[in-house]
This record gives sequence, structure tokens and C-alpha cells, in this order.
Amino acid sequence: MKGVVTKSTGSWYVVRCQGETYECRLRGKIRLEGIKETNPVAVGDYVAIEMDEGSNVITEILPRKNHILRQSVKKTGHSNILAANIDQAVLVATVQQPRTSLGFIDRFLVSAEAFRIPQVLIFNKQDLLTDDQMAMLHEWKKKYEAVGISVYILSALQGNGLNEIKNILSNKISLVAGHSGVGKSTLLNQISDSIRQSTQQISAATEKGTHTTTFAEMFWIDDNTAVIDTPGVKEWGLVDMSAQEISDYFPEMRERRLLCKFGSKCLHLHEPGCAIIKAVEEGAIWFSRYENLINMTTGSDNRK
Repeated sequence: MKGVVTKSTGSWYVVRCQGETYECRLRGKIRLEGIKETNPVAVGDYVAIEMDEGSNVITEILPRKNHILRQSVKKTGHSNILAANIDQAVLVATVQQPRTSLGFIDRFLVSAEAFRIPQVLIFNKQDLLTDDQMAMLHEWKKKYEAVGISVYILSALQGNGLNEIKNILSNKISLVAGHSGVGKSTLLNQISDSIRQSTQQISAATEKGTHTTTFAEMFWIDDNTAVIDTPGVKEWGLVDMSAQEISDYFPEMRERRLLCKFGSKCLHLHEPGCAIIKAVEEGAIWFSRYENLINMTTGSDNRK
């Protein structure tokens, strides 16, 4: 049989086939093919399964149309796949309790853009913000929307803005990611009665969240709509990207970089005739995005 992986614990997988679910293990030889991924099977993967000695076994991972991954925090030289075969990548972020940095946001967006996966940015906890913070968020919203990213500002706890989110999720398979404590689970619980993710208060001492989602899991809202909830991500390291190609994953830089004097070899640091630097100086590229590009290119960012 063939089906889609809807949950992964790292050792067991839940596979949905023709409306039924099966707990499966992974056939050992699949792990021996030189895959440098901490999880060779990810939620969203289409797989073939069969019965083997009384249990269900995944025998084949079918070709992926895309996936989104980050560097493994625990295993050097390996990557961690958050999800496969998705239609859009949704990042839930917060200005405070906890704070999501613009550097983290841009690394997530770059990772999705590398596979040309459409991106959605949701700023949650609007109810906690001052007037100045709201004004700042609306400015960020305009800047990100100008480069083709859908941006929403809402309060999942208060339930506002949910209809818009339901509309953008409709008829798609969406990855939902973010730091622990940004309100991913609260948002998903509000979106569908079929989702019952546990939630937890932010620590008053650290203003950070704790992991309430333990494993990546796909929830079906209707026959054509699914969301993949993921454990909170603390760091986001890029995978298999050369310094020269990273600017290709910033939509506002993709065409401009071809105009650089040194072409594809330009790192946009201090090279003469750099079209990216010129656009930054003219205000055509948001300085924060340029700064994050340089941090990614030189490896000087802290991933958080």
C-alpha cells in the first residue's frame, strides 16, 4: 500500500492510507544509503508499506516534490527535515514573550525559498503589543509583503484574524513552525475542532516557551486541507547553500545580483560595482534583509 506519513516519533511512524492509519517502523536498509538526515522519513513523505513478521514496515520513500530542512543542532554535518511535500511554509513569530529575531525569520524564509515554497508570516500575540510595537510591525508587514511574502498580525488567544488564516490554509498542506511559546498550538486549536494540541504558559523568568509539541504531526482539517505542526525550533541553520547562492533566495535580490560587476561570484560585501549594495544605499532593499544576508553569507549570525 501507499500512503502519507502523518506523524514521526523518530522510531515509529503513523501512515495514512485510504482513510485508515497504520503504525509502521522503518526497514533498516533505508537508513544505510548515505542519507545525512537525522530523520530519513519526514511527515508529509509519501511511502510504500507492507506487512513484515506481523508488523507494518515502510519499504520505500517515494520521490519528494520538495522539503524544508535546517541544520541539525545535535549532529554535525547532518540536517533535520521538518516536513516534505508541502504547498506553503508558515512561520508563527512574536515580538515578545518570546522574541523572534528578524535574522531567524529571514533564515526560515530563505530555506523555504530555496525550494520556491510560498511563505506565510504570522505575527501572533498582538494583544501584548504597545502602540509603538504595532507601528513597527505594520512597517515590517509592508516590507515583507513588498517581496511577495504574505503577512498577518493577530492574537490567536483572542481569536481575531482567524478567518483569514483559515482561508490561506484552505486546500493546501501547510508546514507551521516557530519558536516554542509563540502560540502555534493555540492558533491551530482555534482553527479546527479536530486539533487538540496541548499549550503551556510562558515562563515569567525567561519569557521563553517550553516544548508542548513533542513530534511533528499532520492534522487533516478537511479532505483537501492539512497542517503539519512541528516542535518549537530554537535555532535555524542553513543547509547545503554556498555563500554565492544565498542572495538568490532573497526575491528582491535575485534579479539585481545578475547586474553585479563580478556576477555570480559577488558576495555583496564590499565588491566594487555591486548592484545589491547600490540598491541598499538607494533604499530599494531593506537594510535589515541585507544585514541578514551578510550574516548568513559569512556565518556570523547566531541562528536565533
